[in-house]
Amino acid sequence: MAYKGKWKPKNAEKYEGNRFNVTYRSLWERQAFKWCDENSEIARWSSEELVIPYISKTDGKQHKYYPDLKITYNNGRTVIVEIKPKRQTVAPKTKARKSPKYIKEVYAYGKNVSKWEYAEKYANDRGWSFEIWTEDTLKRKGIKIIKPLKKHK
Repeated sequence: MAYKGKWKPKNAEKYEGNRFNVTYRSLWERQAFKWCDENSEIARWSSEELVIPYISKTDGKQHKYYPDLKITYNNGRTVIVEIKPKRQTVAPKTKARKSPKYIKEVYAYGKNVSKWEYAEKYANDRGWSFEIWTEDTLKRKGIKIIKPLKKHK
């Protein structure tokens, strides 16, 4: 089951971009949006408003990457953020049997690494930083981790 939907900022003046089209694609993203909106240390933020062109290692073609968040703090520090489960931030363990699931995981990881390398360079070129937030990062920041309810059969 996909957890996605529209989210409406309460502090619309803090949102950079189309505040009527803020879409979360996971419960963690939704919680991070709420944290950004309510955090008094954040001057401005946006979600998927920034476009970073990148060339994927998986197919050698140019694509567009829309990071989950761009946050500018009151002190002027700007961060580009990708929110991912920790297990998706490390390369899949090599397996003797190359199942379709394993191949899909390797492909997704290669594509993500390409995005992250370009995002790092994009951020550095502007004096910003790039961060990948996992469940551990969210907990450290005090962002409540919501896990989806399991469906009963």
